[in-house]
Formats: sequence, structure tokens, C-alpha cells
Amino acid sequence: MKPLHGGVFLAVLLTVSTASLVHADTATTVYVSPTGSDANPGTSASAPLRTVGRAQQVVRGLTAGQTSDVTVSLADGVYPLPATLSLSSSDSGTGGHNVVWTAAAGAHPVLSGGLPITGWTKSDAAKNIWSAPAPSTLDTRQLYVNGVRAQRASGQLPVKLTRTSTGYTASAATMAGWRNPSDIEFVYRGGLGAWTEPRCPVGSVSGTTITMAQPCWNNSEKRLMRTDGSGRTYELVGRQAITESPTLVENAYELLSSPGQWYLDRSKHTIYYIPRSGENLATATVTVPQLEHLVTGNGVHNVVFSGIQFSYATWLQPNTSEGFSEIQANYTLTGAHGWDRQGLCQFVSGGTCPYGAWTKQGAAVTFTADQNVQFTGDSFTHLGGTGLDLGTGSQNDLVKGNVFTDISGNGMALGGVDVVAPTAAQRTSGDRILDNHVYGVASEFVGGIGIDIGYVEKATVSHNQIDHVPYTGISIGWGGWPDKVKLPAQPNYSNGNTLSSNLIFDHMQLLNDGAAIYTNGITGSSLAGGEHITGNLFHDQTGKGHVIYTDNGAGYITITGNGVYSTGAANAWGSRHTDYTANDGNYDPLDIENNYWQNGSADGSAKKVTLRNNHAITNAGGVPASIVASAGIEKSFAGILTWHPAA
Repeated sequence: MKPLHGGVFLAVLLTVSTASLVHADTATTVYVSPTGSDANPGTSASAPLRTVGRAQQVVRGLTAGQTSDVTVSLADGVYPLPATLSLSSSDSGTGGHNVVWTAAAGAHPVLSGGLPITGWTKSDAAKNIWSAPAPSTLDTRQLYVNGVRAQRASGQLPVKLTRTSTGYTASAATMAGWRNPSDIEFVYRGGLGAWTEPRCPVGSVSGTTITMAQPCWNNSEKRLMRTDGSGRTYELVGRQAITESPTLVENAYELLSSPGQWYLDRSKHTIYYIPRSGENLATATVTVPQLEHLVTGNGVHNVVFSGIQFSYATWLQPNTSEGFSEIQANYTLTGAHGWDRQGLCQFVSGGTCPYGAWTKQGAAVTFTADQNVQFTGDSFTHLGGTGLDLGTGSQNDLVKGNVFTDISGNGMALGGVDVVAPTAAQRTSGDRILDNHVYGVASEFVGGIGIDIGYVEKATVSHNQIDHVPYTGISIGWGGWPDKVKLPAQPNYSNGNTLSSNLIFDHMQLLNDGAAIYTNGITGSSLAGGEHITGNLFHDQTGKGHVIYTDNGAGYITITGNGVYSTGAANAWGSRHTDYTANDGNYDPLDIENNYWQNGSADGSAKKVTLRNNHAITNAGGVPASIVASAGIEKSFAGILTWHPAA
């Protein structure tokens, strides 16, 4: 099959069931084209507007008293965003109708936060290093050449390090002679748990003394996880801090050594790059993202994005002294008291509540307190944080038939973790994530998740394909960890969530202690109203862990009719935990029946964990054809499996 651009992809999608995605009547249309003019009225394809910012202004004058949808038709091409497109209630559809931002027929528009880099000259012939001028204000973590992500200059330590309270003592003063030492970043694979890859910037280098940036260093080196009241510190990996030397050093000019590596010298406003074989910088398209957010929305409702590619956004927290002090799933500790207060609630003096409310990774497209927002047939690619974030208060949203790839962090996120007892408006509820292809995400922050879900209720996550990811495919739930010290899991409103007929494979490729589906925390008040994991197909897990992972405090979960094979070092399911929420001597309630799995648990019931009618298999052939046929992207959306970016 010929690969599909965004516009063709949209045509395939909209032939399926337009009634379920957008209203059919689109009597009012605003036309936009990269070759248009904002002086035009935008009421015809022959006189289109030029920018989405102007289109937003025009739409605001059309939504009062809507009797049909208002459509913004985007012609083929790239739409550079000079600033974030910020949406509010004023940009919403009214009268039950939608505002539809959509690709024109056959078009594949790109909303871009990128900036072209030109004027390349060879600056070091011996190493084939080329350079080009950059804007004086540019700060970014990504660079793309002809749409292919380049690697920031990286390599091994040139010296041996001895840890100190503020950083390290080096065996030689080598790094003191490097340019811009405060831009250097130390990377620690597995540094704060087998599921993490924290990063901290260097603060300064003087002789052999390396002082690490604060607060990243304290938040990584001194962090407290919880206490049992006796004064003894507990934490997730049996240690308090990063104790080893970094596994990698990044972002130093002196590390430029291999084709495809680049470096931004912010002091000289210059980008350096070593071309790959076949790349000609005189003709290549070189792009750096300069925006952190492409589209944001708060209080928005009845808005649809269809057939649009969202590309070229960065995420800059790791470039600051906050760094990337990872806890889990690309959540980090931040602030001067992150290590001893943030999200530690009543477990430490002065702790902030709720427990586990750490700093969420930024996203290219993010909505909060929104209702009836749809992303259908879109693509999220060449991005530096999370792709799409539907945060706290996102209700009855639809994410269907989209592609998420080449994203530095999480593919998409649903819900938040900092509101556990919400008002009705704050609940993340009734959202659907269907028929999406998520692959090649968490390419920079490798502890990221394909689909990351916090506190949500009544969500349906079905028929998605997630593959080739460095860590977990789907993570859902939060706040279970206090059971490690025999205390109740964090109370929350999660309930009624279904994860069904998903296909996840080639996951856990770099990190350990994760899963195809990882879940923790309380998920309801009964098995009937709790979380359901059913009819999924999982295979070829690389890292250690469990393929279906019920971790701390995970209760009221039903796991039925799944197929699991090629588990590698993992087992098919694990594990049971004592229920310290009820504190009745039983395990957290689980119902695990009629699964077909390799390296699975034997049947048997004990203390509210039911293992019954599960089938041991030896290979893929043991999974019933009905599970295989149903899992993954449905046939009407199969075109997204051959999608490729427009730019």
C-alpha cells in the first residue's frame, strides 16, 4: 500500500463514520492557505486567509447562535505559528454544534512551531562539522534535518568522577576547558529506579570540581519518598540518591563526533552539525522547534481537529536548573523543596498534598477543563515533550484514528494526578481513546509512556496499537505507593475504566520494571465498577517486569480474555499486594480469568484474588483467533499504519 499523507489519511478516515466524528452540516466555512492573505475575508477558497491566528479571530464572530458547524478549512502546506494558538470558551462551538479545524480535501496541513536554519558553512573540516547562525533568543532541545531527528552531541565521560554533596570531583580538569560547561547535561539510565532515566545539568566546572545545578541535584540526590514515622526513610529502589556516575554526557561541543549529532552554542548563537551520509546542507531542510506549546485550550467545548499534523515543539524544563529529576512516567520533582515536600503529603513535615502530585511533563497540544473536544485523523510528530495532553477536567473527548510518533516523551496523556477529590467539573470523565497508532515515542525521555493516564473515570481505551517504545505501553492509575509502608493507597475517584482490544508489542526496549499495561492505585469500589483489562494482545516484551502489571494498591481490577506471548524475562501477570486500604488481611481485589498466556500464573484463589480458567500457552499459536483478530486498529482505520509525515 502506498504511504498516506495527512490529507489522504483524512479522506480514508472520514469515509468511515463521519456522523460519529463531526456534524455533517458545514454551512459556514473559513478558508485558510499558506498562500492567502489575512486581508482577505476568508469566505472562499479563492480568497483565503493566511494564518490560523486570523482564522481564530474570524471564527469568534461566527459562533453566536450557531445552527450548523463552523469549519476552518486548511489548505495544503505548513502554517508557522509565531506563538501558541491559545483557545478559550470564546473559540467553542455553540448550540450543540462544533467548530471544526480540518484539512481541505486532499490536503495535509502542518501546524508548526519550527524555525528554518539556513546559511550553513563548514567550520571544522577535519571533523566535518558545519555551523549556521541561530536567533539570539533560541533555546531548544531538538533539531531535524529533512524531517529526521538529530542527536544532541553526546558521549562517555572523559574523566572518572567521585561523588560529593554538591556534585563530583573529577580525576582531571578536562571538562573545565570545555565551552559553556553550564549547558552540559548528565544522563543516568536507571539512575532513580530501573524505570527512570533522570537528567541533571551541570552548574559549573572549576578545575576538577563539578558542581551540579540546583534544585535538580538535591531533588535527585536527597529525595525522600515517605517515612513510617520512625524516622527511617523509605524510597522506591532501596536507596536515597543517584550514587553512580552518569551513563552518558550530553550537549557539549567537545562531544561532537558522529554524523547526525548537533550542538547549540547559545553564547555564540550558532548551531553546529555533522551531516549524515547523503545530506547536503545547501539544499537540506533544517528545522528547530522554538515553541513549547502549539495549541492550548482551557474551558473549551465542541471543537474538532481533523486531518492536521502537529509538529516542531520543544520542552525546556530539562534545560533549566530544574533539570529532569524523574519519578515515574516523565513526572519530575521540581522546586527548591521538591525533594522533601513535593507530593509527600502527610508523610513528611510540611509535605504538599495530594501524595504523588509531582510535576507533569509539558505537551505540544494541551487542554484542560474541556468538553466534547475531538482529535480525529491527526498526527503528532517531531515533538519535544508529550504529544497530546487532555488534562484535569477533560470530559467526553474523543481521540480517534491518530498517529503519535517521533515524540521525546509520552505519546499522549489523559487526566492529572493533583486533584483526587474533584468537583463535578474537575473530573476527567467519559473520554475515548480509540484506533490510534503510537510508536517510536519517548525517544528522548525514555521513561515515557505510550498512553499515560492518571485519575480518570469511565474512559474507554480500545483498539490502539502501541509498538517500539522504550518503556511501558499504557500506564493507568496513581497514588498506590503508600501501601509499601502498610498504609492505605491514595483515595481517588477513578472508576469504570476499560482497556480493551489493544495490541502492544516490542515494548520495554530499554528500561525495566514496566509492562504492556501498568496499573496502580484504587480503581473503583467494586470489581463490577472497577477497571477492566480485556481482549488485549501483548507480545515481545523486552525488559523485566510483568506484561500486565498490577502494582501498588491496585484494586478492583478485572483481567479477562487477554493473549500474552513472547514475554522475555517478564511474566504474563504480576502481582498481588496486601490490601492496606481495607486492612482486612486480604489482597487487593483482582479477578483474573480466561487469559491465554505464556509464562503466566497458575490458577487458584486466595484472599480476594481470583485466578481461574487461565490457559498456559507456548507460543503465538495458543492465542485464540478471535482475540488476535479483534486486537489493534480496526480495519477501517488500517491506513494509519502506513502514514508518513507531510513535513
